[in-house]
Amino acid sequence: MTLARVFAPRGSSGARRPVERAVVALMAMLLLAGLVVLFSATYYAAQDRGDALSAVKKQLAGIALGAIACFACAQVPHRVYRDPRLIIALLVCSVGLLALVLVPGVGVVVNGSRRWLSLAGVSFQPSELAKFAMVLYMAAALSGRGERVRRLFTGILPLLAVPGLLFLLILQQPNLSTGGSVVIVAILMVAMAGARWPHMGLLGLSGALVGAAYAWSAPYRRERLLSFRDPFAKMSDEGYQLSQSLIAFGSGGIFGQGLGAGRQKFAYLPYPESDFIFAIVGEDFGWVGSVAVILLFCTFLFVGLRVAVRCPDHHGCLLAAGVTSMIGVQAFINIGVVVGILPTTGLPLPFFSAGGTSISIMMAAVGVLLSVSRSADRFG
Repeated sequence: MTLARVFAPRGSSGARRPVERAVVALMAMLLLAGLVVLFSATYYAAQDRGDALSAVKKQLAGIALGAIACFACAQVPHRVYRDPRLIIALLVCSVGLLALVLVPGVGVVVNGSRRWLSLAGVSFQPSELAKFAMVLYMAAALSGRGERVRRLFTGILPLLAVPGLLFLLILQQPNLSTGGSVVIVAILMVAMAGARWPHMGLLGLSGALVGAAYAWSAPYRRERLLSFRDPFAKMSDEGYQLSQSLIAFGSGGIFGQGLGAGRQKFAYLPYPESDFIFAIVGEDFGWVGSVAVILLFCTFLFVGLRVAVRCPDHHGCLLAAGVTSMIGVQAFINIGVVVGILPTTGLPLPFFSAGGTSISIMMAAVGVLLSVSRSADRFG
């Protein structure tokens, strides 16, 4: 079963169709909101280094690079992203970099996790590239699978070998949340390709069991898994970060303390510029601001999936759905962790969290979505 209808990629006059402007507008709004919140989250600590805008400047550099990548990816016909040579190159590069991260003395260790590489003074996470490469691979592989996607052992499981390999490599860093998001997006793409629901239920249950077993396998992971149920009872240990996050939301109330007026950034809340930046939204802009950000992400998901449904071919449909799901799953996990409905884990909020290279890759992925939108059925 396919979600796409076949239409010519150009109009009757041969003119090139424009990209989906709603995607561009929503990305711009998310980036602008992210810069404002990032400034609020970092200006206090950055003053000690002599430049209150240092984090914002680094983010702007990443956004500038991302804008170039987004524009370039949007100009390429989306069928090019099905080229096996491109996909293999990205996957080999991703696997190689993920393996390089694990080499002692090469991978950068922060808080006991080895997730970063540093080249020419620029740090980046290879797992960000791996997520992007996985989406391109799954879209191409699933679009050529046909009815075999309804078979578990000969249709679905062989395709999941690549996401599984990426998951295992990312797990060694250790980074369960990012590895898990890779697998979740892959399974969602399989579902959207037309897999049978019993098979999807089995895959979902298997993934949940593997994740739970890994989280339970080490005392500190087990404590983190359980602490989100009552973080204030473990405030001196694994529950501290979530407790401070919930305090931020409580302090923000309905309308918030005002831009920069929140106090949790004053060395109370760990990582307010990255994994827990949504707590700054809650404290500075309150329930209203938090809901506004969530609605922006939901609208982005709606528009992205609309592009997927209107795409003229199965590959483009899956490609757009994969990029949209990648952003949506990451946003859901991050916000779920910060508000305490999911166990505490480290995953950045798309377009908000500090990280120049990660935001560049995210914007490049949006460029692929825009490329697909050029061939969307404007009358559907």
